[in-house]
Amino acid sequence: MSFALIYITHSSEAEAQRVSQHLLERKLIACTNIFPITSAYWWQGMIQNECEWVSIVKTTLESFEGVKTQVEKVHSYEVPCILKITVEANAAYEQWIADSVLPPVER
Repeated sequence: MSFALIYITHSSEAEAQRVSQHLLERKLIACTNIFPITSAYWWQGMIQNECEWVSIVKTTLESFEGVKTQVEKVHSYEVPCILKITVEANAAYEQWIADSVLPPVER
C-alpha cells in the first residue's frame, strides 16, 4: 500500500505550524515534519533567496486533493508549493497513516 508525502513551503515557522494544525484537525493528514530551509527561485522576473520553512505531511493517496484544497485556502503565498510524492514504507507505518486519516467520504 502506497501513501503520499506532501512537501509544502511556508514563509515562517508559525505559518508551517498553523497550516499543519489546520490539516491535522480535519484529519486530512496523519503527521507532519517541519524544518527550516534556504530557497532560491525565480519570482516576478528576479532571482529570490529566502529563508523558508518546509512541512512534509503524510497522508493517504486519496486525501491529496483535500490537502491541496485546504492548503490553497489558508496559505499566505500567491502560488504555494504543494508537491505530492508517492512512497512506500513498512506495513505497520502505512497502516497507522491509513488509520489516522479520515477517508474523503467521511469528511
